[in-house]
Amino acid sequence: MAKPGKKYRAAASTIENRPYELNDALAIIKNVAFAKFDETVEVHMRLGVDPRHADQMVRGTIVLPHGTGKTMRVAVIAQGEKIKEAEAAGAEIVGGDDLVERIAGGFLEFDALVATPDMMKGVGRLGKVLGPRGLMPNPKTGTVTFDVTKAIKEIKAGKVEYRVDKTGIIHAPVGKLSFGVEKLVENAKALIDAVQKAKPSAAKGKYVKAIHMASTMGPSVVVNASALEK
Repeated sequence: MAKPGKKYRAAASTIENRPYELNDALAIIKNVAFAKFDETVEVHMRLGVDPRHADQMVRGTIVLPHGTGKTMRVAVIAQGEKIKEAEAAGAEIVGGDDLVERIAGGFLEFDALVATPDMMKGVGRLGKVLGPRGLMPNPKTGTVTFDVTKAIKEIKAGKVEYRVDKTGIIHAPVGKLSFGVEKLVENAKALIDAVQKAKPSAAKGKYVKAIHMASTMGPSVVVNASALEK
């Protein structure tokens, strides 16, 4: 395992090994940042679920109040009038079967993909290409829909998808360091609240076991999860 760099170690040494209130945690993350770019701030939530069981899967989307700070390139696979609708809504890349073939050939110059239900037969065979990159359209995340205008606008407004991984942890971005503490707090609370509301009925015991936050390059800070429980 690679040894952390000098700047990382210096930043980590200033953080106490204890839970911080959300506002304080984000203030610390901003204060110890050392990268020369506008880092993304991420939330990592360890949940008391077993994702091997379908009835304990936690997955959903949330439009963050202040967006993610990232400019999203949206691709849409549709046909007929929906192609014109997608273009009018601001999609950067629009096509039908031709776009399916481009993606199958390795074209992946987009950050989100929306498809209309009537095109999913062709899109379905792109699972091996799109799945590992988290780009596969899914009705549960609102990216398989005939309402392409709504889907595009939500993605560009800062819609974030959260999904528990095989270890029972959710990893999700909540903005950029340049947002300031207040906006990051509001975004983080919105995400945490959405995850809490998505608690499966089959989940037993403590649901949110731990919350950590960190910037792209910085050390993590433990957040007081009990104070954020609904």
